[in-house]
Amino acid sequence: MTNREEMNPKVDVYLGKVNKWKAEMEKLRAIMLDCQLTEELKWGKPCYMFQNSNIAIIQGFKEHCALMFFKGALLKDPNGILIKPGEDTQAGRQIRFTNVEEIVEMETILKAYIIEAIEVEKAGLKVDFKKNTELIFPEEFQAKLDENPALKTAFAALTPGRQRAYIMHFAAPKQSKTRESRIEKCMQDILAGKGLNDR
Repeated sequence: MTNREEMNPKVDVYLGKVNKWKAEMEKLRAIMLDCQLTEELKWGKPCYMFQNSNIAIIQGFKEHCALMFFKGALLKDPNGILIKPGEDTQAGRQIRFTNVEEIVEMETILKAYIIEAIEVEKAGLKVDFKKNTELIFPEEFQAKLDENPALKTAFAALTPGRQRAYIMHFAAPKQSKTRESRIEKCMQDILAGKGLNDR
């Protein structure tokens, strides 16, 4: 059984409130704690750490629950089970589950992945983030950036995924007038450090 001392009371509270994927999350939690990881509640989810470095987080979604490795891109994945959560995700990788039996069956494999993730941390490996050099700025937006230094600074401070979303949004319309109005509408959000879909 899992050692009670390693269990974080905040995670107990979180799991006490969860209706969906509760059994799955409890099983994943037991596996993570078995691998001597420290348990925290981060971003409102159970997160597992090795010497203050995030290793993995348990996530609940509508269709599945997932164990997401923060540096999953560096894992070898011999079983081909790691999934890229989003198109622009560079480092994180998820293993998704729809029932507790899958987790029980995969326990040995999961532990091997967790141990590898710990080794990645011990070795100090880092994900080599690609810079989005291929972003082509619509000329209307480039003009706005050139005339508004605050906007330029705010846009540069956004995450690459957010920058890409804005550029694609601005570049989509065929007419310059429509592109202009899209840019105008989004300027306040950019200045506020928000992404296109952040509310």
